[in-house]
Amino acid sequence: MTRFFARRRFGMRAAVGLLLLGLAGCASSGDRTQYAERPVEELYNEAYDLVQAEDYKEAAKAFEEVERQHPYSQWAVRAQIMAAYAYYEAEEYDAAIAAAERFIELHPGHKDVPYAQYLIGISYYERISDVGRDQGMTEEALRAFTELVRRYPDSPYARDAQLKIDLVRDHLAGKEMEIGRFYQRRGQYLAAINRFRNVVENYQTTTHVAEALHRLVESYLALGVEDEAKAAAAVLGYNYPDSKWYQRSYALLTGRGLRPEADKESWFSRLF
Repeated sequence: MTRFFARRRFGMRAAVGLLLLGLAGCASSGDRTQYAERPVEELYNEAYDLVQAEDYKEAAKAFEEVERQHPYSQWAVRAQIMAAYAYYEAEEYDAAIAAAERFIELHPGHKDVPYAQYLIGISYYERISDVGRDQGMTEEALRAFTELVRRYPDSPYARDAQLKIDLVRDHLAGKEMEIGRFYQRRGQYLAAINRFRNVVENYQTTTHVAEALHRLVESYLALGVEDEAKAAAAVLGYNYPDSKWYQRSYALLTGRGLRPEADKESWFSRLF
């Protein structure tokens, strides 16, 4: 599947580095020989060594073994969140999400819950595809990051989550634009208008609004709805006077003897 966003490993590793310092305890190299029952510190240290060796898939399994053998220890709590991180690094994203969600469910008041929520969001985010494909992962990433910012606005992960929210919303608006342009090319102007209107109404902070307004001018003119076309152009000119989209809309209108004109009865007046 095509990735939309390049993976930001440096920031992610820096974030998890803080977590590792807090959870490492007395981690050190140890005997890797398998036993039916082993001391919890030994199991945890072995799992931590696997993380250090970047053998993340095996590390995740090793952290899960900590909890399996010693479910009521403090090490088990640490191992749960570390298993989620290891699965993320192994690109086992569904497993990372499941582990992080379980951690949140079992320990809702734990200090690392914001990090677990971030892992959920980033595990969806890594699988965002280009706008020509299904955007299920995009929507899930948006929900996860929005929840993180809403519940933990002062956490170390909230700022990065907000940046990703902005990127995700821009991506979703781009998807709406692609569908709208497809309908427009087929002469299905009402369907196109619904898509472009959605961008203008619900994605006002994205980079696609100026084009959406211009496409509305085109689509309304194609239907002969001149008042809405003039209103769309007026909003476009007010908010993006130097954009190429306003120049195109202005030329399109004046070519028909029309000019941009605000309309208090238009749906635009409720937004701008």
